[in-house]
Amino acid sequence: MRIASDWLILACGLHSAAFALFHLGFWRLFDWPRTLMATTRPNRAIVQIANAQLVWVFGAVALLCFVMPAELAATPLGRAVLAGMAGFWWLRLVLQFVWLRVRHPLVHRLSVTFLVGAMLFTAAAVR
Repeated sequence: MRIASDWLILACGLHSAAFALFHLGFWRLFDWPRTLMATTRPNRAIVQIANAQLVWVFGAVALLCFVMPAELAATPLGRAVLAGMAGFWWLRLVLQFVWLRVRHPLVHRLSVTFLVGAMLFTAAAVR
């Protein structure tokens, strides 16, 4: 059981680390702040601040998964963190279909990565 838990939690950590790196690339990928000039100053700030905060959250979760897998697997607080991240990814997947209704293979691949995160964290939280 411990090996399965460790594998799942390490996979959750890799998923989170990958998303931290992905979000770090948003400034270059989306040509921020130039492309954000079309919106208001508060919206520019909110988008970039929210993205920076996501990098922090994903990085912190990855670190927890790599450094404290046993605590995540074996304590009520650890399982709550895993369940919270599962909820985060399930919600992100649903919101993808609410606000980003784009039929493009890259968007579909991104949806799959949200589903993978939701499934990994759910499995880690309930095993």
